[in-house]
Amino acid sequence: MIKTERILLFNVNWLGDVVFSTAVIRNLRYNFPDAYIACALPARCRDILINNPNLDEIILFDERIENRSLISKLKFIFSLRSKKFNRVYFLHRSASRMFICFLAGIKKRIGYARKKSSWFLTDKIKSQDINNVHRLDYYLGVLRGSGLKIKDRHTDFFFNEADEKKARQLIGKTDNFFVGINPGGNWGPKRWPKDKWIELVKRLSSLPGVRILITGGAKDKLLAEEIKTGAGIEADILCGKLNLNEFAALCKFLDIFITADSGPLHIANASRVKHIVALFGPTSALLTGPYPKGAGIDILKKDVGCKLPCYNSNCPDNRCMKAISVDEVLEIVKKYAKN
Repeated sequence: MIKTERILLFNVNWLGDVVFSTAVIRNLRYNFPDAYIACALPARCRDILINNPNLDEIILFDERIENRSLISKLKFIFSLRSKKFNRVYFLHRSASRMFICFLAGIKKRIGYARKKSSWFLTDKIKSQDINNVHRLDYYLGVLRGSGLKIKDRHTDFFFNEADEKKARQLIGKTDNFFVGINPGGNWGPKRWPKDKWIELVKRLSSLPGVRILITGGAKDKLLAEEIKTGAGIEADILCGKLNLNEFAALCKFLDIFITADSGPLHIANASRVKHIVALFGPTSALLTGPYPKGAGIDILKKDVGCKLPCYNSNCPDNRCMKAISVDEVLEIVKKYAKN
């Protein structure tokens, strides 16, 4: 049967935000159960949605890399035109993406109205203040503003048996109390200082039955090795050994996951890891924190006299993250380790 309603969702660029968008995808499917639904996003975020049962297709688009040139943009426009989408929802606020969909002949173009981009929209949604609402609700607002019903508001992440098998093989026995730590991050001021991680890992290793897994991408391997060497203990470095789906499967085995505000934080939460300790500094947990915030989520943040969130990538002292103590994190771990 040919699906007459063909919908494109133009997604955002960051891992955590794409995790938030799973609520949009699910609610699109609720409203259009028989539609063909595709999602356009960068290749680096593809794994987050590759197993999502609410999508029929993933289309790769990255204006800064693969689709940077005019020729590649033209090819992308012709490709979209051949797919005959009749409506597109924009989570990304980029005017160029809206113009591309206009040139691709998509008749209904739905998104937040902004001065530079609203010319290319057919359905202009009154924009919310992105700094006054959680990012997940901000994205759902595009659907709500267009008249669709919002059935629920949570994230999800889907992995398969092969992903779980890979995670299980890496950790071996599962009779420990598994503590995952994620010391990396996409920009420096959001990271907890390395010496804090070293002290935490050293003290965690003295707790009975604890096994420490250091997670992250290949670029975080050197940092992980420095933490392990500095602490002088045994720890499993999994940096670069797992793709995003395998990491999500690993979360099934973790008893607690400790991380700053990052993509892995939101993947872990969407994968229903048992407990999370989230360390927040220059960003706001009210805007980009784990959502929904369940009983197993502890958020640590400090008032250091700065106006937060500041998003200051050039902060000279990173004092908001330095103010979070190792003792505070350790006490939370001990609390869950006893249960």
